[in-house]
Amino acid sequence: MADSPELTNMYFGTRFADKIVMKEKAKILIVDDDNYVMLSMRILLEQHYDDVRGINNPMQIDTALDENTFDVVILDMNFKAGETDGKAGLGLLKKVKEKSPSSSVIFITAYGEINLAVEAIKQGAFDFLVKPWQNEKLLTTVSAALQLARSHSKIKALTYKQVVLNEELQKAETEILGNSIAIQEVLKQIEKVAVTDANVLITGENGTGKELVARALHQQSQRSKETFMNVDMGAITETLFESELFGHKKGAFTDAKSDRIGKLKAADGGSIFLDEIGNLSLPLQAKLLRVIQDQMVTPVGSNNAEPYDARLICATNANLSEMVKAGEFRQDLLFRVNTIEIKLPPLRDRLDDIPLLTEHFLNVFKVKYNKNGLYVPEHVFTKLTKYNWPGNIRELQHCIERAVIMSDGKQLTVGDLMLEKTNETETQGFDSFNLEDIEKWAIDSAIKKHQGNVSNAASELGLSRGALYRRMEKYEL
Repeated sequence: MADSPELTNMYFGTRFADKIVMKEKAKILIVDDDNYVMLSMRILLEQHYDDVRGINNPMQIDTALDENTFDVVILDMNFKAGETDGKAGLGLLKKVKEKSPSSSVIFITAYGEINLAVEAIKQGAFDFLVKPWQNEKLLTTVSAALQLARSHSKIKALTYKQVVLNEELQKAETEILGNSIAIQEVLKQIEKVAVTDANVLITGENGTGKELVARALHQQSQRSKETFMNVDMGAITETLFESELFGHKKGAFTDAKSDRIGKLKAADGGSIFLDEIGNLSLPLQAKLLRVIQDQMVTPVGSNNAEPYDARLICATNANLSEMVKAGEFRQDLLFRVNTIEIKLPPLRDRLDDIPLLTEHFLNVFKVKYNKNGLYVPEHVFTKLTKYNWPGNIRELQHCIERAVIMSDGKQLTVGDLMLEKTNETETQGFDSFNLEDIEKWAIDSAIKKHQGNVSNAASELGLSRGALYRRMEKYEL
């Protein structure tokens, strides 16, 4: 049929066989029960677009829309001989708009049905073409419809992205402080690695500042002007894991009342920080591995995989190598996430930094609690540097905040720090049988035994992970 001069003259004007036309990426669906019309239009559009499909049975449109998201849908107005009321076309228009709101719909209509085409535009169609169409007019209309569809998709994606990002924007970004040899080595690693797109695994005890390192990697990278997305893997339930990371479509599950972009897509162009990755179960590890390998995500309730481009940064307080040996962590996932490993030292190994960190936190909380003029005398610094700091920098931060609140004069006192009670608790052997002290000791011991793995510690203590987190917060562990 393509060699027929009549078809060429009627629908093409000139042949395309003797020249190369660069095809634009677009998904276009033609729905017309006249195979001659559908094929002719498809041949023309395939010269310009890479994915043009046609169906001659309007009953097939549900399947087509379920399997693909089309940028442009071209519909006939009527589908049975003798029909002129346009009800079939308007019904399909409604269906397309319900299933694919971003798609632009173009109607093909006879001259006498123009009033129906105008009504279709009122109901959401982009435009209409009158049979027999002019090729130039058809191509111009499809191009304009395609641009509108892309604009709608972009606005929709940005709207969903903003919803996710608003949850992240309240988190403060703080500079990494320290002059000790241990922290200077970390800063050198950050400087070397940040300029690459290598996957990074940050390891260290709770409270050592893993998120700050992740943010520093992002801020010093070429992605710094894009999104930094922070995801606490330990706080995501197994049932919501795919929805949170990959997104979902409306109706995918009971509470899915609208489409939602996943955090991997929300971080597109930027960096995504997966904190506490060691807490993932093996089935979730497998799902994450597939997505990392393919660089594609499939929203829950969709059959369409979507590409994403986000730099992967992970963190854990667990020993993942030991977990691999124990069969608790996938070795192939470990290889994927730790192209580079940055190990953070505990605060007890960088005691020289305590005065600098203390001054920083003091300045923050003096302003917060309106206690200007407050300072730390030398003997208090000495006390701070002799403490073991099992909770690391986070514990120091809470300690200084509490001391600022409790202080009465212009200088912090050892009593304001409330460190003596903690040390006494660790050495008294619980002769007084204080139940809270015993519970705190048991929790602290379990966490240290399992090298910071909250899930394993909770299992040993007979607590849920959430209950253990609440007690850790209560006892500032």
